[in-house]
Amino acid sequence: MLIFGQCLAADHRLVLGQTKVRDKSNEITAIPALLELLDITGCIVTLDAMGTQKTIAAQIQGANADYILCLKKNHPTLFQQVQTWFETAQTENTLPKSADYTVESGHHRIEKRQVWTIPLSTFPSLHEADGWVGLRTIVIVERTRQLWHKITHEIQFYLTSLDADNPRIGGAIRQHWGIENSQYWVLDVTFGEDACRVRSMHGPQNLAVLRRFALNALNRESTGKKRSLVQKTRLAAMSDDYMVKVLVAALPELSQSSSPTT
Repeated sequence: MLIFGQCLAADHRLVLGQTKVRDKSNEITAIPALLELLDITGCIVTLDAMGTQKTIAAQIQGANADYILCLKKNHPTLFQQVQTWFETAQTENTLPKSADYTVESGHHRIEKRQVWTIPLSTFPSLHEADGWVGLRTIVIVERTRQLWHKITHEIQFYLTSLDADNPRIGGAIRQHWGIENSQYWVLDVTFGEDACRVRSMHGPQNLAVLRRFALNALNRESTGKKRSLVQKTRLAAMSDDYMVKVLVAALPELSQSSSPTT
């Protein structure tokens, strides 16, 4: 999954690549560069609204991969068409059966998610739909979060090259936001990234690489009892033996032919 100038493998909680950007606008140019670095054949690439671009969708399809792209108001006509269709279907009670419905509880909250996957052919006509290479399905996700003092509700739309009956759509979207919520929280709280005062020359980029290397290594280290990342970092600081285990876990696994994998 590709998020804000870095590429992450959701299943393994690994950062696969990153590139430096000066501001938000340059993320659009960074995404194609990151995709070029990786073999994404057979993968599902999920992107925030910044990466919802026709050229990027075409690049992903050209690499024999599928995409799930968040649709927001940066594509105003298409967004308005999908939103109007959904609101009309709700009012007229003509929405099809949802493809996925989940209820999760934890951390003093209850979250309900409902996912509709609507084939492109269901819509009478969508603005420049032909420009999105491989587009097959519009995804609608409704989230309701019940906290102890308030209830939040949001609806999000996605474009995907996956067929509407593909069972992986809902899970891929959940994994995307799992990275958004957990990985950046860990970098901030455990590694103190936001509090770091290094700002000049190559320092910020070098430290970002080191933090993500450390995060990958700690996530891959799985010997002994299950430990939190905070516990792992403290133990690595106090025990050379455990530090070696962490570093070994960061090494690429060897195939049967003893050649390293990338």
